[in-house]
Amino acid sequence: MSAKIIVADDERNITDVCRRYLEREGWTVWVAANGEEVLQLWREHRPDLMVLDLMMPKLGGIEVCDQVRQEEETPIIMLTARGEEADRLLGLTMGADDYMTKPFSPRELVLRIKNILRRTGTQAGSMVKEPGKAAAGSSGGETGQPLYFDGLSIFPLERRVMVKDVETELTAKEFDLLHLLASYPGKVYSRSQLLNRIWDVAYDGDMTTVTVHIRRLREKIEDNASDPGWIKTVWGIGYKFDSKGANA
Repeated sequence: MSAKIIVADDERNITDVCRRYLEREGWTVWVAANGEEVLQLWREHRPDLMVLDLMMPKLGGIEVCDQVRQEEETPIIMLTARGEEADRLLGLTMGADDYMTKPFSPRELVLRIKNILRRTGTQAGSMVKEPGKAAAGSSGGETGQPLYFDGLSIFPLERRVMVKDVETELTAKEFDLLHLLASYPGKVYSRSQLLNRIWDVAYDGDMTTVTVHIRRLREKIEDNASDPGWIKTVWGIGYKFDSKGANA
């Protein structure tokens, strides 16, 4: 089956262009002009990904993202005409997987959607997850074998994470960050390396994207996100995974 995508923006010319480009990839696309329409379409169709404008009538992208995140981890790309860091951080903190500032290239939007769909194992144009293999574009040189630590288990093929025998829901990029770091315990990755590995080399975001996702990941897997045991900060450089998990 082709990927199912919702595109929401109150500017008709934007949704028309996006729909045209996305349907060329063979994806099924629904469009919405406000947040209430988005939620109605989301509940009815359960899409594989959503593209949301930050500022929409009735319910904005942040409110929609918050309501969706209470039930599912549907990947979300946030659109906005504003480029301030505060807006970018707010969208990411609320659970958006990616962020694009208007005006944007619809071709770039297609590429970013493909990256996310590949990581989640959903059909992305001509790229389909193969049986018995990890999703294309997943991080690191891993073989797909589960990773076991004391209190933390990672299952790449199923894209599942267990923390102290309790399954923990991660977004696509949160999983990829954890899997990459855990695949090479002790190896230090700079923020720019993580940005290029997880968000693709063509991604034009800034380092705050990595910082926000690491913080959200820590909140989900650490006993104390302020004093993490698994994901350590290497000051002035980036992050590394500690296989001992001192606080796990």
